[in-house]
Amino acid sequence: MDPEQVHRKIIHLDMDAFYASVDQRDFPEYRGKAIAVGGSPDGRGVVATASYEARKFGVKSAMSSRKALQLCPHIIFTYPRFDVYRQVSYQIREIFLRYTDLIEPLSLDEAFLDVTIDKQGIGSAIDIAKAIKEAIQEELNLTVSAGVSVNKFVAKIASDMDKPNGLTFIGPSKIVKFMESLPVDKFFGVGKVTAKKMHELGLFTGLDLKKQREEDLVRWFGKTGHFFYRIVRGIDDRPVVPNRSSKSVGIEDTFGEDVEAFEELNTILQRLCKQLWTRIGKKEISGRTLTIKIKYADFVQLTRSITLENSFDSEDKIYATAHSLLSKVELLNKVRLLGVSISNFVEEADFPKEGIQLTLFEHRP
Repeated sequence: MDPEQVHRKIIHLDMDAFYASVDQRDFPEYRGKAIAVGGSPDGRGVVATASYEARKFGVKSAMSSRKALQLCPHIIFTYPRFDVYRQVSYQIREIFLRYTDLIEPLSLDEAFLDVTIDKQGIGSAIDIAKAIKEAIQEELNLTVSAGVSVNKFVAKIASDMDKPNGLTFIGPSKIVKFMESLPVDKFFGVGKVTAKKMHELGLFTGLDLKKQREEDLVRWFGKTGHFFYRIVRGIDDRPVVPNRSSKSVGIEDTFGEDVEAFEELNTILQRLCKQLWTRIGKKEISGRTLTIKIKYADFVQLTRSITLENSFDSEDKIYATAHSLLSKVELLNKVRLLGVSISNFVEEADFPKEGIQLTLFEHRP
């Protein structure tokens, strides 16, 4: 890296077990206990967030309640309070705004901040991160982990290195060595499918990737190969984008009566995919990410997504992919809503998103 280069100052902040930590803060009887936000003692539903006491037993987000109970029989299930979590998220954002307006929220509990020029003239990204951590602790009685570096990719990885309540700085002079030693599984944006393919190719660390020619990486991983070639060299020019919106086109159906049979859900899904294809055709757009949304009778909501190297260019392709995702869902309860959407439009695809992701989103009865 050019020693004369003026580096950006990027902070990635990730709240620690956010939903569970808020519940433990608000209800003293939960403190120090293994709790899971979402799910239920009867084994139905899925876990949104687990406290660190529960994580010691292997309980994870998006795990079925049944599995969580097997791993941690004394776990306590709490009903999600998304209005409260959203309000706390606003309070956290207000703390961020004391230092910069360049805030890119990724979810209720994490965000990128660009503090290259900060409002208070502090100058040090590390000192700003410390000040934010102290403010969140003192004012909200919560903890957050921070990663500080010169680009988003490294800052994101750094924030996960010393959880909970950690602060990790990876400076310009250490990035190349850090990236070379980093296991490919830890690369932000590399999921199980790509990691498996990399291992099959004998690629286990950043250094292994760095030894490859760019054209070979592109041949193996498509356009994402360009990204791998750059990032393993510490090159990530993506800016922090304030008020970033998630653009998508979708269609969904809330049923008059809850649906339990997979066959019936699949028939509804086929109809939704047909309507979606018509809708994106009218808008003359194409996207690479397809997402199905399921809301259970108990109002727990989850999504499964998959991103392709090329866009979804036919109704058949949309339905076949959506059907594959639906077939992988463990139907833990009757379903009251089903939806399907297309996002990551071709012209805006600037970062690798891959594999199948399970995410629990906010829901209210």
